[in-house]
Amino acid sequence: MFRLWARTFKDNHMVQDACIENGSQDTRTHKVFQALEEVCYRFDLGQPVWLDKTISDFKRHRRARFTQDNFIEGIDFDYLEIQVIEED
Repeated sequence: MFRLWARTFKDNHMVQDACIENGSQDTRTHKVFQALEEVCYRFDLGQPVWLDKTISDFKRHRRARFTQDNFIEGIDFDYLEIQVIEED
């Protein structure tokens, strides 16, 4: 089972969170993108852009932060953080 935990933070306080599960046989990359798409749908957000720093942090720590720089439209929180908490 693949599980991804997503949280939004404002002023160092967690505003909302969601845990997305995916039991399909897709690749890890597809599972991450599908989970991020589901998170954006649940939180009513536009899709963030993966910058080079975001990609390197995700590869290194299985965690990524999306700030205003990653979004085209304005956001009402400081950052969105995603973290892989379980993999097949």
